[in-house]
Amino acid sequence: MEIIWNNKEPIYLQLRDRLVELIMDGALNEGDALPSVRQISSEQRINPITVSKAMQILVDEELVEKKRGLGMYVVKGAKDKLAKNERAKFLEKEWPQISDRIERLGFTLDELLRRSKT
Repeated sequence: MEIIWNNKEPIYLQLRDRLVELIMDGALNEGDALPSVRQISSEQRINPITVSKAMQILVDEELVEKKRGLGMYVVKGAKDKLAKNERAKFLEKEWPQISDRIERLGFTLDELLRRSKT
């Protein structure tokens, strides 16, 4: 798992977002085990507490479940739930900024559609 860290967000949120991407992209499917806290901590060279915090967010969001003695697993319906939530988040938070920038730059819908096909 490759993560390019930024200084804008806490690492645990960036890790949570990366795990969400893996679920949405199908790299982690329903029933799949997530890498262990120890494994992620070692690979990414981050504190295990930071990894645990990211994992706990996913548990709280009911996207993964803890199986005692076995690890963390992606729950059934996680991808669909994420798609719904991420779409809403995009439309509420990201799209207004993108839309404003498109308007400021004076793009037409036709220009954007032509450009997206290349």
